Amino acid sequence: MRVCVARRALSGTTSVALICLHGIAAAQQAAPPSTDSPSRPPAAQSQPQATPDASNARPAAAPAPAPSASGSPSTATSAQPSSPAQANAPSEIEIPQVTVESRQRRPTRRTTRNEAAGRTTASRSAPAPATLPTVASAVPPFAPSALTGDQIQTSASPSFGNLFFTAPGATSAGLSTQSSRPVLRGLSDAKVRIQENGIGSVDVSDIAQDHGVPLDPLALQRTEIFRGPGALRFGSQAVGGIVDVTNNRIPTAAPVGGMAAELRSAVTSVDNGWESGLLLDAGAGNAAVHADVYGRGAQDYRIPSYPYLAPPSPAPAFNGRQPNSAMQSAGAAIGGSYLFDGGYAGLSISRFTSDYHVPGIASAESQQHNDLEQTKIMSKGEYRPDAMAIAAVRYWLSYSDYRHDEVDVNQTAFGTFQTIGATFKNRATEGKVEVESRPVATPLGALTGIVGVQGAYQRLDTIGQAILLPAQTTTAAGYVFEELQHTDTLRTQFAARIESVDVAGTSFEFPSSYLPPPNEPANAPSRSSFLPTSLSLGVIKDLPSYLQASLTLQRIQRAPRALELFASGPDDSEKTFKIGNPDLSLETANTAEIGLKRTRGDVRFDANLYYTRYDKFIFGQSTGNFCGATFASCVAGGTGDYIQVAYSQRDAIFRGGELSWQWDVSPLSGGIFGLEGQFDVVRATFTDGTNVPRIPPMRLGGGVYWRSDAWYARLNLLHAFRQNDFAQFDTPTDGYNLLKLQIEHRQRWKDSPWGAVELATGLIGDNLLNADIRNSVQFHKDEILQPGRTVKLFLNVKYGADALATNRIGIAREQDTPSIFGQAPSAPSWDWSGLYAGGNAGYSWGAAKTYAGFIDNASQTPLYGERPSARLDHAGLGVQAGYNWTMGRMVAGIEGDFVYADQHGQSSTTCPTAACNAALLPLDAPTTASMAYRLDWMASLRGRVGVAVTPATLAYLTAGVPFGTVSSSGSVSGFTTTGVATTTPFNVDTFRFGWAVGAGLESRLLGNWTGRIEYLHADLGSFRATPNMASGMATSFDSDAQVRTDTVRVGVNYKFGAMIAGD
Repeated sequence: MRVCVARRALSGTTSVALICLHGIAAAQQAAPPSTDSPSRPPAAQSQPQATPDASNARPAAAPAPAPSASGSPSTATSAQPSSPAQANAPSEIEIPQVTVESRQRRPTRRTTRNEAAGRTTASRSAPAPATLPTVASAVPPFAPSALTGDQIQTSASPSFGNLFFTAPGATSAGLSTQSSRPVLRGLSDAKVRIQENGIGSVDVSDIAQDHGVPLDPLALQRTEIFRGPGALRFGSQAVGGIVDVTNNRIPTAAPVGGMAAELRSAVTSVDNGWESGLLLDAGAGNAAVHADVYGRGAQDYRIPSYPYLAPPSPAPAFNGRQPNSAMQSAGAAIGGSYLFDGGYAGLSISRFTSDYHVPGIASAESQQHNDLEQTKIMSKGEYRPDAMAIAAVRYWLSYSDYRHDEVDVNQTAFGTFQTIGATFKNRATEGKVEVESRPVATPLGALTGIVGVQGAYQRLDTIGQAILLPAQTTTAAGYVFEELQHTDTLRTQFAARIESVDVAGTSFEFPSSYLPPPNEPANAPSRSSFLPTSLSLGVIKDLPSYLQASLTLQRIQRAPRALELFASGPDDSEKTFKIGNPDLSLETANTAEIGLKRTRGDVRFDANLYYTRYDKFIFGQSTGNFCGATFASCVAGGTGDYIQVAYSQRDAIFRGGELSWQWDVSPLSGGIFGLEGQFDVVRATFTDGTNVPRIPPMRLGGGVYWRSDAWYARLNLLHAFRQNDFAQFDTPTDGYNLLKLQIEHRQRWKDSPWGAVELATGLIGDNLLNADIRNSVQFHKDEILQPGRTVKLFLNVKYGADALATNRIGIAREQDTPSIFGQAPSAPSWDWSGLYAGGNAGYSWGAAKTYAGFIDNASQTPLYGERPSARLDHAGLGVQAGYNWTMGRMVAGIEGDFVYADQHGQSSTTCPTAACNAALLPLDAPTTASMAYRLDWMASLRGRVGVAVTPATLAYLTAGVPFGTVSSSGSVSGFTTTGVATTTPFNVDTFRFGWAVGAGLESRLLGNWTGRIEYLHADLGSFRATPNMASGMATSFDSDAQVRTDTVRVGVNYKFGAMIAGD
């Protein structure tokens, strides 16, 4: 007997799939809940009982499906799993829209809605790639492991890692607020993968706790934690979990109405901080573009009490702030996609910079700070052929250039100057291709799967006191992911992954005591190869009353990283001396996990229990020794600045659980009053019963909330118990009470001169009890307090209908506020939209500011330094071209330009004889470095957003990524140790990316011609020049130059299209 079953294919739509099976009967499955909505309780007026058929539960103003980046691990097919991926459940595959017996009708070009604005005839749009489903349900799903863009912006966290500080089953580790990294179930560093749009974040944050993650919350749309079979699509670091970040830098669809923009801004009291970001999306036809620019800054943050539990003598003064905790960061990105029937392909380029100080006794004394920069180029796409066997083909490809300098401020008899103690460079390429099959009818149910290959190459270069010598890692992997839908309520998922990992570097032979002698351990080139294999099985059962149970069994293997194998020295800012182990072998995690959750209804919860046994668990353990900058200085129980940490392997057991819940108690004053709570615990021991180091404490919390259509208020208290389960040479960590308050208001105007507008304002209170909070997973936790009482005031403004297509609260959209602007004006006769090109001329004021330092060759100690500056001023000529989209009076576009700049300048610095060549006195033997800089040309790719102040006059802001070649040449003139004069020339050419912001005014002149005046600030970052000094010189030279330029220019453009008669 053959039974044909109608099955809903994409959440939030009315399309169905026809699955024909022989001898198997099935019933239509309930529509899955949305994962696009945050975990917020529903309003009182939005409590209708959901029905199994989502089409019957659709509110009058149901949100439309919103596409997301196809890199999300939660997306295995055209639809998200039937529930948000939680800590207990593996990723799921939803069977895409398909008819097994015949070819599917070829879809039309994708849009963000099934009907374009103003269209009178409905046409079916292609399903957006990797769409996170939006269900027409009055009840939002409960997803404690996920944060939407609005939830991220209303968080008190100033950095990416701290977003997870209070999440159930998660926390963060980092010495600075800007270097925090997620910790999942007690696992961190190489055991947790951080990825952006499906590609690794590419940094060195898994090497040391002072290293930052180059992701800023201001640019994020969503972040989520994933585990289970679906995580194996992305890497073997799934042993701890995957933290997936999505943004719209490679658009998957054009916004409704042609453009959407969002302004995010806030100020904080604890550190006199500020933050601001602008996100822009525009497009029409077959093109879509995205641009974003953001920045933040803060002073040293306030703390409740003296930060040092064991201060040195004499104790440093205390001014109520954590010493050396200030920061600033900025970034920009631009991307675009070509949209076609059944798919898209896109490219983006992004730039991130940060200069953050690192707290701690020794770091504060030298005012140590890290100067970080990353440039990342990424491409991804998807194609859904009109074929019987293949549902989709997807690819990801990226190249990243990461660098950070660890800078110290030195005070000598000759003045105060900065020197670079260490430099880390990480250049990495990663690519992946996968093919998704259409469902196949089997005797056990409909089978859908994915097959993929992945490859990566990483080159890690280091200079100075940088933990390890340069190393390279090459990875090649293949994986499969299958889902078998047995019945409407039961499905099984299976994933397998095999990798080939080759790690090359320099290994050292340290004595077993990790103490000298020898003062200089022997070293030799080393190469290690590994073949980790991983398997994961998940069973998911949907139960009555919106309950879902899951069981996951998995065996995950991970190869050691370069740091764990080859570490051999100090980290200048983390103040650790790490020792690798070249004999490390594969780490294997065998895990069993059960989960039960309810994502809809008045009572919602998510509960998980897990047990993991590690064979040869890799960990870094404090040895009880302390060191200076060299191994020869290491002593047992000493007082050096650096904690000695050695990598080793032992069998270990991790067990624990998480629970989070919400209960809508009753309607109150036009809204809903509710209660919430959470609990998490992880116990990690080696098989002999001793404790694994740096494990987070048990936590218990709860609170109340009230919300209506426009208001949301929440008060929550989280108690962390004292952590007494600490490893050898660690110390206990006191518990704390963390009280939080959130009040926010959202108001929307449908008609304004700029189209639909949403305004969100509010305040966030964090650590309102001003408690002393120390993080048990940190090194130097006894020297660093977390920020004290703080209040954050935020203002978010959204423009454009597409940005408002779904309500963040997950209920039927509230009524629009009566317009205070009146109706939007009619379109003027002059139209800014379309393609244009032109030329420009202007003048640039630039500078190359250099950290120049002279260093003693024998001891590598700083002798003298200055910060000379070379002026780079010159006139320039250039060309530009771009494309604009309009929506009412709002104009958005993308523009590229090229300018012949010929900017050049010189500077010099001299180290006096008494500092650099004291042994040659009374001979006058100074050492002088002369430096010349040249920027011959600069180009940029930028986004523009503006408003037509009159029909023919446009005021606009612009931001994007500039790039160019910077040349540095010069010489160092000095003396050898015998008093012979010598000169060492040097020359460095480097191709630099940066970030740029600006503003301008453009007006129509005559016919299709326009004229403009524009200001543009460009920062090309910094580059290092370290010449090889002549033999016999007692002094070496090191420089790090930062190039910035400001330009004012005028230009003319010709707009292509229909000829407009002259005025």
